Amino acid sequence: MNNTKNKKIAILQSNYIPWKGYFDLINRVDEFVFYDDVQYTKNDWRNRNIIKTQNGLLWLSIPVETKGHITEHRNINRTITINNTWRKKHWFSIKNSYSKARFFNDYKDFFEQLYLDENERFLAKINYRFIKAINGILGINTKISYSSDYTLEGDKTERLVGICKQSGASEYLSGPAARSYIDENLFAQEKIKLSWMNYSGYPEYQQLYPPFVHNISVLDLIFNCGKDSMKYICERIG
Repeated sequence: MNNTKNKKIAILQSNYIPWKGYFDLINRVDEFVFYDDVQYTKNDWRNRNIIKTQNGLLWLSIPVETKGHITEHRNINRTITINNTWRKKHWFSIKNSYSKARFFNDYKDFFEQLYLDENERFLAKINYRFIKAINGILGINTKISYSSDYTLEGDKTERLVGICKQSGASEYLSGPAARSYIDENLFAQEKIKLSWMNYSGYPEYQQLYPPFVHNISVLDLIFNCGKDSMKYICERIG
């Protein structure tokens, strides 16, 4: 872990069983902040992700409460699932799709318990539990915190800069999609280095059901590569 003078952080909304790039980002920083006291967005990665099946790609979506238009004005950390019936459905799809994967049996009981022995209904906490568990499998020890742990003021960039200052960070690592709204000058004014994540160059691995697809849940990588999974997250081509 770096000292405070060289502390690097990332700030990102929690996602459901995210792709490998999400964990690459977590692994590259000293503190990863779940940006969960911001507005929940429909049809996004907050409550869904993709796995590979014998019949092609399959979306796994956690149903959340959508009474009227309440979801459109609710923060991620206040978004609640409709019920827990999705757990059995998702686990059945995962088990059916990956039972023939090389390392599925090594992690079967672990994930089955995570899916079926939990009753949490808050989406942010569900995502946290999956991400924390997957970090453990991958050997990622980055500190995890929440944006609600900090005081947020101003517009989007001002909030990010504020979290960086309060956490003692000297560098902020951002996903490339944020280029459309981040004001780089605000980081420069506070002498905080702004770096951009590069998600290109990941090597392919032995994946079920060709052709190879990169942007699917990290569960695909874990079930196919086991303890070697981090090699396909950290090592880049070119």
